[in-house]
Amino acid sequence: MAKTILVVGYGPGISSAVAQKFGAEGFQVALVARNKERLDAGVKALEAKGVKAAAFVADAGDPAAIAGLVEKVRAALGPVTALHWNAYGGGPKPLAEVKPADFDAALTVATKSLVAAVQATLPDLEANKGAVLVTNGGFGFFDPNVDKFAASAGFGLLAAANSAKHKLVGVLHHELAPKGVYVADVVVTGSVKGTAWDQGDATLEPSAIADRFWALSLERKDATTTI
Repeated sequence: MAKTILVVGYGPGISSAVAQKFGAEGFQVALVARNKERLDAGVKALEAKGVKAAAFVADAGDPAAIAGLVEKVRAALGPVTALHWNAYGGGPKPLAEVKPADFDAALTVATKSLVAAVQATLPDLEANKGAVLVTNGGFGFFDPNVDKFAASAGFGLLAAANSAKHKLVGVLHHELAPKGVYVADVVVTGSVKGTAWDQGDATLEPSAIADRFWALSLERKDATTTI
């Protein structure tokens, strides 16, 4: 049976590298984002390398739509055997200026929608001993120096969302292990080349992060790793 990875929050950088890595390892790839042009370009690039891929326009900030999205992926590519959650929210703004709607949006992507995706794919993941692989960021660490930097850069909301997501991943790691489903996050602690965070001084290669995700999926031990 073909293996399929569902990549939610597809874009340049990490998710693109993950799609390419898993595609090279024999996975079919389902790409999800709001930008159709970006998705079509991603599918074209994968197909050029002999990878079967499909694009699905959807908003990761709408947890109610996740189940329907997963049904569309199944219809096109079969059961989902790996879920890569790369979506995030929480742009630069001091916490003193953040509105309740901003919190709702950032935490929905980080938690509610992620859990909805896990729930929707869980039958497939259980049947195939699949994996949930989550991109996370170092702003979520419980560290005074990290907090100071997040405050100075205006990323308090992103830090809160990352912290919540990190805790959620850790709990899911233990909750789903008895079902044969592996859950982990890769915590990215620097700027990644080719992304919106790259101001010309990024040091992290997307391919290195994709390789880390692939290694985790094979080893299936740690709930988290840092790069």
